[in-house]
Amino acid sequence: MSITAERKTALIAEHARTEGDTGSAEVQVAILSERIANLTEHFKTHKKDNHSRRGLLMMVSQRRSLLDHLKKSDLGRYTVLIEKLGLRR
Repeated sequence: MSITAERKTALIAEHARTEGDTGSAEVQVAILSERIANLTEHFKTHKKDNHSRRGLLMMVSQRRSLLDHLKKSDLGRYTVLIEKLGLRR
């Protein structure tokens, strides 16, 4: 259900704004989106896993908050990010 270290490193390298950037909103949203996608696949076979479903809802809420912050602070970065990740909004 979680992402591998190699995949996380690849996501950080792809979405980082500068060298060594791991905490920007873009990187955090990309990692959360990957984890959300993995959990969504998990629920296709494990429909009654309500404990993990709660975690999924918390991740979706955190991603939404990060995206709202990014939209308010820099609309251009927000637009590029949602297009790159394929998020609807």
